[in-house]
Amino acid sequence: MKTIDGKTLKEMFVSASNNLYNHYPEVDALNVFPVPDGDTGMNMSMTMTNGAKFVKDLDSDDAYQVANTFAKGLLMGARGNSGVITSQIFRGFAQSLEGKKSINSVQLSEAFKNGAKVAYKAVIRPVEGTILTVVRESSAALNEFTETSTGIVEAVEKLVSEAKKSLKRTPDLLPVLKEVGVVDSGGAGLVKIFEGMLSFLKGKFIEREESASQEKAKVESPIGDMDKDDEFGYCTEFIMRLGPADEKEKFDEQSFKATLIERGNSIVVVRDDDIVKVHIHTLNPGNILTFAQAYGEFVTIKVENMTEQHSKLQTPPSLKKKEEESKPVPTVPTQAYGLVAISAGKGIDEMFTAIGANEIVSGGQTMNPSIEDIANACRRCNAKTVYVFPNNSNIVMAAVQAADVLSDEFKVYVVPTKTIPQGIAACSVFNEDVSPAENFKTMKEELKNIHSGSVTYAIKDTKMNGVEVKKDYFMGIYEKKIISCHRRVAHALYDLLEAMVTEDTFLITILVGADINDERMNNIAEKIMKKYENIEIDIRRGDQPVYSFLVGVE
Repeated sequence: MKTIDGKTLKEMFVSASNNLYNHYPEVDALNVFPVPDGDTGMNMSMTMTNGAKFVKDLDSDDAYQVANTFAKGLLMGARGNSGVITSQIFRGFAQSLEGKKSINSVQLSEAFKNGAKVAYKAVIRPVEGTILTVVRESSAALNEFTETSTGIVEAVEKLVSEAKKSLKRTPDLLPVLKEVGVVDSGGAGLVKIFEGMLSFLKGKFIEREESASQEKAKVESPIGDMDKDDEFGYCTEFIMRLGPADEKEKFDEQSFKATLIERGNSIVVVRDDDIVKVHIHTLNPGNILTFAQAYGEFVTIKVENMTEQHSKLQTPPSLKKKEEESKPVPTVPTQAYGLVAISAGKGIDEMFTAIGANEIVSGGQTMNPSIEDIANACRRCNAKTVYVFPNNSNIVMAAVQAADVLSDEFKVYVVPTKTIPQGIAACSVFNEDVSPAENFKTMKEELKNIHSGSVTYAIKDTKMNGVEVKKDYFMGIYEKKIISCHRRVAHALYDLLEAMVTEDTFLITILVGADINDERMNNIAEKIMKKYENIEIDIRRGDQPVYSFLVGVE
């Protein structure tokens, strides 16, 4: 095979999307940081799925038309930094094919090389040892390898081979990967994409695995095998208060865990005094809840159908909007300014609304909104100028791309807020009486005054920054650096504040997560206010998932 046309290219893209979908759990498992928010594989898969949806029914043999349509689908569905970078790789790929109905191996290699170039341009501070390195090194090697006589299959085999070699080298370029013993997750996802394309060219179109259970494939990385059965079923989470002793069974943590292991997987059990927090994937949540209630009474319960969640991977974002996100988009702006905030948690939503946010986009750790989600929220502001507060480092790139998509409609400023505390502070200084550019400048300057921290539980044993991290224990994280790890969540918070508060501190803001009940929140607040009696302290419910506490210090 010396050339390929649009129809072949389309099947390559869809096969690649399916292959990544079938393997995204193992990509998620490569998360370096031991927090429960590893979603690189999910973000890349949802991005690729949207691209595949765009070309699935496209009846064209024009290579450029197919590549360009696929790239547009990726762009609108891109989620997280990894998804945005993936969309930029194929954006550059498509640009290189302009005017070409069919392509040979040399043109294919030039397209991938241009994809790497465009992806690098999209990242303000490119980091080596990531997906960027993998696409750059593999496409460069392919470019040197290909000649006019080189077959398409031979060329893509070379691309896959070089991508795998590059992936294995990522720990040598990024010290944190070597410290933890994994390869780059984004690069691993890209390898799955390339492998899916090659598989189709070699005669095997990869189908999407839609069974009720899915076996995680083995991860080809320095940490060895990661094969573990993971059934969809129901993601069941609950917080339980143990006792009283005269009414409930005596709680034995090891025995409790052993029973859970028999009935599910992806199990996390965290105990802090008389409070037990449980996360489990099970096909029978009712049985789990009945078993657990023998030891105490529930404080909170959440059960989500994961099979239904996974089905969303097959649905374009435009078909799964929340009711409030389906409101008609005004065609003529009727106000000067609009503010869009990315938020996670009812309490945080209310805070942003109170300080002037016109639109709230649900998102954050483990649930990054797409470029289309952000763009539509901006349109609903019905304003000439819109400010977007991403409030998460993994959403900033998507927000920037959304602003670019909207550049012909109205002006969008992306305030580079990487945490919720930063977003609240920046949004609070908005002044409708000054110019748009001056507002933007003031908001960015305000970020320098905010220091952010968080507390969450560890999903694995590891050692980072000299701190011994134990699975299920709570970590205090200051500016993305783990500073302590404790069995008790309150102690992690106290250590975090000790590191963050200085003699110049005048305000401490603490947003309390959904796993902390009011009684515990009040006890913790009393101790903190007593210790920092000369500092203004604002402790309120954020009800955010994943993180027990989000902390902002000014």
